[in-house]
Amino acid sequence: MSASTLRGLMALALALVMPAAHAHLTQTGFGEFYDGMAHLAVSPMDLLLVLAAGLLAGLAGIPAARFTVLALPAAWLAGGLLAQRWPGLAGGEFIGLVPLVLTAALVALDARLRPAGLRVLVVGAGLIHGAANGAAMTAAGAGALSVLGAATAVVVFVTLLAAESTRAVAGWPRVLVRVMGSWITAAGILMFGWLLHAAR
Repeated sequence: MSASTLRGLMALALALVMPAAHAHLTQTGFGEFYDGMAHLAVSPMDLLLVLAAGLLAGLAGIPAARFTVLALPAAWLAGGLLAQRWPGLAGGEFIGLVPLVLTAALVALDARLRPAGLRVLVVGAGLIHGAANGAAMTAAGAGALSVLGAATAVVVFVTLLAAESTRAVAGWPRVLVRVMGSWITAAGILMFGWLLHAAR
């Protein structure tokens, strides 16, 4: 028996004996703030949105990147705090996929958005995903400190991505950023199909 076959059988055996997984807030052991920061890293839809927003902002230029670095986390925080107060404001997962796929597709297409369009997209995406985070954290028994932690993680990720992608002004670096956008778009479409299949 080959090593790869043995590893596959071991993975299958583990999958069969593992208990069912349930969505919950990640427990880091460092408190609510850091639990909120870690939540972004284990939420694929949120993480992909932040990646796409950072890439789009960087491709749009330095003023757009500066706006996104400030506005996305602020909208995320506002949406999270509002959803903690009124959990009914949070939309379903299908709604969260709309800004994700749209933002990533704009990166892949290297679309030239007007500043107002970028602002609406960034703030809307932040509010939608922040509200989903806030509702999930409230359901897990977490407070406003966790929402603040998640918004802080958004600041870190979007700043790093926007700063790097602003340097991709032409040539292969810009093509690489667009390819990343196409991968994120594909991942969003796959998530949509998976959710649609699970809803049947």
